[in-house]
Amino acid sequence: LAEFIFLLSEKWHLDQSTKYQAVELLERFMIKQVEQIFQSSEENVKSCDQGQGSSWSSPKDQIYDTFVLRLVTCVQLASKLSLHYNVVNSDTALQFLQSLKYSYTKQELVESELAVLKTLRFQINVSTPLAYVELLLEVLGHNGCLLPAEPLHEVCLQLLDFSYLTRDTIYSTLLEIAIENPAPSKLQVAKFLSVKEDFMLLAVGIISTSVFILNPGLWAQVVEHLNWITGITSQSILEFSYAVLRHIVGNPAP
Repeated sequence: LAEFIFLLSEKWHLDQSTKYQAVELLERFMIKQVEQIFQSSEENVKSCDQGQGSSWSSPKDQIYDTFVLRLVTCVQLASKLSLHYNVVNSDTALQFLQSLKYSYTKQELVESELAVLKTLRFQINVSTPLAYVELLLEVLGHNGCLLPAEPLHEVCLQLLDFSYLTRDTIYSTLLEIAIENPAPSKLQVAKFLSVKEDFMLLAVGIISTSVFILNPGLWAQVVEHLNWITGITSQSILEFSYAVLRHIVGNPAP
């Protein structure tokens, strides 16, 4: 999903913040859509006469039939929220969908936008980890971080992309480290969900790892600053950096 959106954003020359916002919009929309479909399904089942089949499509079919359209819609909406001049218009979106052999109309694109907006209750200006990363980099610069801002920002962007593309494996490693067990229980996985949704932890982990890559000698100092700024423990920052680096290097050794 993230790779699809990243490649589409690159094809349309969208700025960095747009692709992250599109991913977050789509994930939030899909969660809400699944909830609504199953609530509707339960109501339809209860209202059907005994022995008669229901008239509603299966939840899987409802999601599959419109998934690519909704994905493109989320990219469109994210592009409109961006301060960047490049906005994805209907013609561009339709041309892309037609290249994938879909035959949607402009009216269906508008209806898709309304569906996403209504499902999310028009709360689409969601935060992204990039905003946290850039805010923390500004604070670090104000506090006298010795690393040049531009190279550090560039590496942070690359690692943030990497973390989106390999999110499940990175957070699985992080969970294993936290519980000291390679086979977590379902309850432990459920409790860990809040960690996966913590953008501040992701941001400090990305910055910490970027500093380690660029200048390991400054790493401890920057981690100390990040701990002071955010309240996230140095141990948590270290563990996150280890999880990212482990999958970059492809070596499980310490």
